[in-house]
This record gives sequence, structure tokens and C-alpha cells, in this order.
Amino acid sequence: MHTPETVVGIDIDLQPGHAIRRLHQISVGVFLQEMGDLGITPVQYAALQVVANQPGIDQRTLARTIALDASTTGGVVDRLEARGWLERRTAREDRRTRQLHITPAGLDGLALAVPAMLRAQEQILAPLSPVQRQQFMSLLNTLVTENNELSRAPSELTGKPSTAAV
Repeated sequence: MHTPETVVGIDIDLQPGHAIRRLHQISVGVFLQEMGDLGITPVQYAALQVVANQPGIDQRTLARTIALDASTTGGVVDRLEARGWLERRTAREDRRTRQLHITPAGLDGLALAVPAMLRAQEQILAPLSPVQRQQFMSLLNTLVTENNELSRAPSELTGKPSTAAV
């Protein structure tokens, strides 16, 4: 049996997991506010941006790239396809593989989303000085990279993320 001394007195606000969860809530809220009527979620944005950067990527590779499980990624692609922003095409070299391509409407939507995404990032980091932003992003990327394999949906890390955008 546990005594109150073993569980009482832990300050939740000093726990990194709690702070990270709170920052995630804030980040999503700011992102959605900046997107406004465009109605793109952070995960949809990530999928669109990756497909725009890597035309013809297959859905399984997309899932690993943005660190989502396959079924969640399938739902994201379904919603973007229903909007007319992504399309699935059968791969010529392997008829079982479906490649993803951004449509002209998807490119237009992404072009509208990028400034909103950048505003959201700026707003989230606004309390930090330029030096603190670089330090924060460096430390954040270290935590993500070093703990990647602990994720339920590990990302395919392609190298150390750049902090140039902050």
C-alpha cells in the first residue's frame, strides 16, 4: 500500500511531459486560429507539405515521414483527397502501390496555408529571444531525435533538423 508521502506533493507544472502536452495544446490552438476558414489541421498541413516536397510518395512512406500510424494517415489522405487537394495514383512499377500527388487545388491551398503556418510558428516562439529560439529548437530536436524509437509511430529521420527557420 502506498503512503500519501509517495504520491502527494509532486508539482505537475514541473513535469516535462505535462509542459510538452500543454505546449502541444497551445501550438494546435494557435495553428487552427491562424488557419481560420482554410480549415487545415497541423497533420493535414504536414501531409500536404511532404507530398508537395516529394511527389509520388507512397502512403506508407508518408506515414513514417510525418510519424503517424498507417490508419491515421489513411484518414488524413482520405480527407485531403475528398477536398480535391491530393490524389492517389497507381504506381507504374508496382500496381499494388498507390502514389500520392498534390493537385493544383492542393497547391493553391498549401500556398494559402504556408503564411498562416509561419504566423503560428512566430506566435508560439514570440516569448523567446532569437538566441533562445535557436536553443529551444536545438534542444527540442534533440529530444525528438533521441526519443524517436520510443514513439508508437516513429518517424523516418533523414538527419538532424535545421533550426534555420526560427
